[in-house]
Amino acid sequence: MARVDPKAVLEGRMPGRAPVGLIVGMIVSSVCALVVLGIDARNGAPFVVGLILAILPVPLLVALVLTLDRLEPEPWRALAFAFMWGAGVAVLGALVLNTAGYELLTKPVFGDRGELVTASIGAPLVEESLKGAVLFGFLWFRRNELDGLTDGIIYAAMVALGFAMMENIGYYMRAINQHNIEAVFIMRGVISPFGHPLFTSMTGLGVAYAALHRGAARIAAPVAGLCAAMILHGAWNFSSAFGLRGLTIAYAIDFCVLVSLIVIVARERRQTVRLIRLHLPMYEPTGLVTPQDVVMLGNMALRRRARQWARMAGGAPAGRAMGDYQLAATELALLHQRATRQDKPDVVASPGQPVVTSPLTIAMPEPMARALGWPTRKLGWRDLAALATVCDLVPLQDENRRIVKDGLRALARTEKPGLRALMEVAALDPGELHPRVHDLLRFTRFDLEAA
Repeated sequence: MARVDPKAVLEGRMPGRAPVGLIVGMIVSSVCALVVLGIDARNGAPFVVGLILAILPVPLLVALVLTLDRLEPEPWRALAFAFMWGAGVAVLGALVLNTAGYELLTKPVFGDRGELVTASIGAPLVEESLKGAVLFGFLWFRRNELDGLTDGIIYAAMVALGFAMMENIGYYMRAINQHNIEAVFIMRGVISPFGHPLFTSMTGLGVAYAALHRGAARIAAPVAGLCAAMILHGAWNFSSAFGLRGLTIAYAIDFCVLVSLIVIVARERRQTVRLIRLHLPMYEPTGLVTPQDVVMLGNMALRRRARQWARMAGGAPAGRAMGDYQLAATELALLHQRATRQDKPDVVASPGQPVVTSPLTIAMPEPMARALGWPTRKLGWRDLAALATVCDLVPLQDENRRIVKDGLRALARTEKPGLRALMEVAALDPGELHPRVHDLLRFTRFDLEAA
């Protein structure tokens, strides 16, 4: 059974189809990464060892980052693009600009202190700007991916891990030539692997805050986050000039930042659960969720047990369908929150009224029921989507076209007295039902079973 992409349906794009811009970005980032690897490969054996050591901790670090993103996982394509941007465009740009800045500016002006000036001022400015560029891109072109501060942290961490991996190759190669590879690997790969993710997370927080708010915050927050990332990065690099005492202070600062980020993620997770309990009960009259669903969706342990039960009852397809359903419900709650925070051109929100921009929550229960071997309702979700589209309430686009097409056929054959009476009063021939062209994206309550 094909997976349902709730985020894609909510955004009105074809599920399973990657955006063209993302494909182009991945190609460009990959080419840049290959160029950097080609430059490093000229060192022969030290390059191979450095590459292995740089890649070694990455799977564990990525897994730890994604652990923070379990409630509302980000699309894997977007995460891969962020990682590749850091490993490709950001690294190549930093290599060129840092080298040029050192040779043309800091070395002639500061002499022997040129390296320290470049590391403490030039490198943070260049590297955090290049890493932050992709986060600003998400803010401008993929704002819907940023549903909370946690999303900003996740994307920032991914781009930073890609950058750190490629940067470490160069450090390890130099360490091999200087015969201190053990110390450098322990320092960069074991003791301080989250340095770059912590720095860039400041930019991620600013960008995510801007995506969720209106007014001056949309400009001030990203700039403030980028400046904070540069300051943290510069302080870390500058601390090396003061030996062990400087590194101890830098570690203490970074530890405080890490604890703060964990607190932000935990608090936002509780807030998302609260949103589920607040907004989803209004969908109970439609039959899209039940009171038991709301209880399950608002508890992480129960969500996990529900996926386990689905896999036991219907196998892997049912487990995936349950996961899709949980993600769809979470996205719906976040959509309500976004509608209340700022004016959205694709959402018309009213307090206490269900709001969707697609047939997502209508389409979800049916594939899950099929996977579990349950019978579908006689007046099913497709009929509901079709009637809502005919009434000019749900957009006829992408996945909704197929759903509405099947639903119109079912409506033409319906024997429900309420529906037949509605069509008779409206002087409509059941065989001539057609969707209307519309702009209003509001989905009101229908209790079709009562009809």
